[in-house]
Amino acid sequence: MKKIKYVSTVIPVILASLLFSWTSWGNDELLKMQTDPNQWVMWGGNYAGNRYSELDQINVKNASELQVAWTMSTGVLRGHEGGPLVIGETMYLHTPFPNKVFAVNLADQSIIWSYEPTQDSSVIPVMCCDTVYRGLAYGKGKIFLQQADTTLVALDAKTGKKIWSLKNGDPKKGETNTNAPVVIKNMVITGISGGEFGVRGYLTAYDTETGKQLWRGYSTGPDDEMLVDPEKTTHMLKPVGKNSSLKTWKGDQWKIGGGTTWGWYTYDPDLNLIYYGSGNPSTWNPSQRPGDNRWSMAIWARDADTGMTKWVYQMTPHDEWDYDGVNEMILVDQKIKGKMRKTLVHFDRNGFAYTMDRVTGELLVAEKFDPAVNWATHVDMKTGRPQVVAKYSTDQNGEDEDTQGVCPAALGSKDQQPAAYSPRTGLFYVPTNHVCMNYEPFEVSYAAGQPYIGATLSMFPAPNSHGGLGNFIAWDADKGEIVWSLPEAFSVWSGALATAGDVVFYGTLEGYLKAIDAKTGKELYRFKTPSGIIGNINTYTYKGKQYLAVLSGVGGWAGIGMAAGLEGDTEGLGAVGAYRKLSDYTQLGGVLTVFTLPK
Repeated sequence: MKKIKYVSTVIPVILASLLFSWTSWGNDELLKMQTDPNQWVMWGGNYAGNRYSELDQINVKNASELQVAWTMSTGVLRGHEGGPLVIGETMYLHTPFPNKVFAVNLADQSIIWSYEPTQDSSVIPVMCCDTVYRGLAYGKGKIFLQQADTTLVALDAKTGKKIWSLKNGDPKKGETNTNAPVVIKNMVITGISGGEFGVRGYLTAYDTETGKQLWRGYSTGPDDEMLVDPEKTTHMLKPVGKNSSLKTWKGDQWKIGGGTTWGWYTYDPDLNLIYYGSGNPSTWNPSQRPGDNRWSMAIWARDADTGMTKWVYQMTPHDEWDYDGVNEMILVDQKIKGKMRKTLVHFDRNGFAYTMDRVTGELLVAEKFDPAVNWATHVDMKTGRPQVVAKYSTDQNGEDEDTQGVCPAALGSKDQQPAAYSPRTGLFYVPTNHVCMNYEPFEVSYAAGQPYIGATLSMFPAPNSHGGLGNFIAWDADKGEIVWSLPEAFSVWSGALATAGDVVFYGTLEGYLKAIDAKTGKELYRFKTPSGIIGNINTYTYKGKQYLAVLSGVGGWAGIGMAAGLEGDTEGLGAVGAYRKLSDYTQLGGVLTVFTLPK
C-alpha cells in the first residue's frame, strides 16, 4: 500500500473569492449576516458550508498560547454533535435528546432563556446511532429547533417563547430527526431520519412565519412526488427519463426504500439551488432489493422556490455497504483542470471525494480520499458508476455470507462530521475514519417502527496502516490528492474549522481540541476537554476579541457503546467492538468549552 507523505508545503491554488457575488436578495438578513465573521449564523458559517472564518487574531504564530476562557455544562449526557450559533452578543446552544436550547449572554455567560421540550422517551430506541442533534437555525428573528420526535419548533430569539410548532414525521413509523435545519428566504428547510427503519426520505420547506408546508420532495418514488421533471432533470448531463426511480426498485419496495436526508444543506443564492445528499436504501441486505435503488445515495440540486430537481447524481447505485450519501456539499468557485468552475465538493461515506460542477451536475473529479478504500477500484467518469470489486460485494457473495475486509466500514471514510475549506490554501480539511469491516447480510421483514437492517457487522482499524481508526487530512479537490495527513488513534468525528490565521481546528474522540498549521499539518496546540469531541468547532468575536467554541460529549455512532451502555462487539451496528478502548481515554459528559488568547 502506498504510504502517504507528510508534506511541509502546499502549492498555492488560484481561487475565486470564497463568497459568491450575492446579487439576488441583496437585502436579505442572512445574506448579510453570513459575511460578518464576528458572528456564526448557521451550521457551516455561510450558505456555502465552507466552515471558514476571516478572523485571524488566532494564527500560526500565537495559537500555541490558547487558553480556556469559560465553560458551561449542558446538563445532558450522550453525543453532542453540531455547534453553537452566535447572533450579535448572544450564543445559542443545543443539546442531544431532550433537545434543550439555551440563549447565553456573552457578556457574563448568564442564561438569558432556556427551552426544554416535552418529548416521549419512546423516540430514543427509534434513533439509529445515538440521540444526537446537529444544531439550530436562525432567521427572521427566530431560532428553529428540529426535535428528535420530528417536531419542528420556531422560538422567539429574544425571549425563547414558542411561536409555532409542527410535526415533520411520525416516530411510530421510525421517522425521527437529527439534522440542523437551514433558513433560506422565507423558508426553513429540514429533512428526515430513519433509513434503518425503512423510512422513505424527503426534504421539506416550511414557511418561517406560519409553519405552513410549502413543498416536499421525496428521494424515491413517482416523478411528481420526487419533484423530478423526466425531461429537464438530469443525471450525468442527460435527462433522467420517466419513472427514473420506480424502474430501479422491485415492486413497491421504494415505499420503504430509505434515502433519508439527515445530513447538511447548502445553498447558492445566485443559482437559487439547494444542495444535499440522500442516504442508504433500506434494507442493508442488498439481495432483498434488486436494482440501482434510485435515488438513494445521491447528490441533489433543488430549486429553492419550488423544490423541483435540476440535477441529481447517484454515487453508490444499489448500495451494499450502508454508505449513506448525506455528507455536506461544500460550494466553492475554483479552477479545475485550468478552468474556473462553480463547484460542489463532497466527501462521501463510500471513500470517494467528488468535485462536481454545481450548475450542471457534471462530474469533474472522483478519487479516493483514504488509501484503504478497496470496495471499488475507481469511478467510471463516463457513467459515474463505481467499479465494484467482486471480493467485497456483499450482494455477489450473497445472504448469510460474511464478506470480510471491506474498506471503508459502514460508517464510511467520513461520516456526517463536516469538512472545512480555506481560500488561502485552496485546500479542504477533512475529518476521516480509517476503519474496515466484515459484513454479513441476512433476510429481514419490514414492520413499521421496527429496525429494518438485515446485516451483522464488525469493525476494525484499516490493516497495514498506522494502527489507528482515523486521519485528519488536507485535500486538493482539483488533483484529487491528499496533501498531508495526520494519523489519529480514533476516528475524527468532529467538524473542522479553517481560518484566515492559517490555522485549522478539529476535535478528537478522546476529547482534544487541536490547532493545526493549515499549510504544513504541524500541530500547534492541543487541550483535553472534559469529554470526547464529536461537535463542530465554531469561531466568533466578542468586544473585538476572537473566541473558539466547541461542544464535547462523547457519543454518536463511533461512541454509541459508551453513550448507550452497549457491550457486544457487533452491537451499535458494528461500532462497539472497534471503539471499545475509547473508555480508557474519556467519559460521558456535556460541556461547552470556549477558548481565546490571553490578554
